[in-house]
Amino acid sequence: MSTTAGWRFAFSRRWLGYLAFAIAFAIACAGLSAWQLARSKEAAAANALISANFYSHPAPLTSELPTLGSFKADQEWRRVTVTGTYERDREMLVRNRPFNGSPGFEVLTPLRTANGSLFLVDRGWVPTGNTTDAPDSVPSAPAGTVTVVARLKPSEPAIAGRSATGNQIGTIQLSVVQQHLGNVDLYTGAYGLLDSQKPSPATAPAPTVTDPPTQDEGLHWSYMIQWIIFALIGFFGLGYALRTEYRKLNEDDPEERARAAERARRRALKRTDADVEDDLLDATH
Repeated sequence: MSTTAGWRFAFSRRWLGYLAFAIAFAIACAGLSAWQLARSKEAAAANALISANFYSHPAPLTSELPTLGSFKADQEWRRVTVTGTYERDREMLVRNRPFNGSPGFEVLTPLRTANGSLFLVDRGWVPTGNTTDAPDSVPSAPAGTVTVVARLKPSEPAIAGRSATGNQIGTIQLSVVQQHLGNVDLYTGAYGLLDSQKPSPATAPAPTVTDPPTQDEGLHWSYMIQWIIFALIGFFGLGYALRTEYRKLNEDDPEERARAAERARRRALKRTDADVEDDLLDATH
């Protein structure tokens, strides 16, 4: 074996191929890291929007929803104010709505607005009663004119296999609610989660939402850093393999032999008494 092999082998086609692979791997890791950073920024922006909407100053319903079908995703949780009269005889219950771990129903009461259309208000939650098919009682909505502050929520999707009869519905799918009410002029873009109302009734269903939804940005920052580390590991592995082959090819070179002896000496200094005892025990068998 030549003692002057040096680093010439590192410029061989094989090692240049390894280098190209490491660079391609690092580029892929960088792209994935950037993607995780973008997702983190999107989550942060979504959380900021939720906070802004949840604590927003109430705006007139007609300014937020100029038409019955109006609604944009960035309007969710925004507070609106509307004055009208509850149509208590058209009240509905949404089945299978757990709250704090207990089964129950959400109470939906249409509010007749000044322009004659109906805006669906989710007044809150009531528990199941002695039978699971209905609550024992439902607090009545205020009679007469009432001013409501509500948070906008989009129409829910249909849930396969979930059905209901009478004054109950399986989900808050506003197009289905509209048919249930007799194809009235109903706001079908969004409904409202009750925040407050004047006058306030003596008793009311339990509010389903009092605090903003949990705002979790996820582990995107952690994943972003991990992809960077993976890229560095790729280059570290390449360097380690390169050094190992260099030492093997140049093991007869006097300078490399001196360096190898120095490395062995340092390893020996790091050996503990336990290591020595283990070697003695092995030698006796």
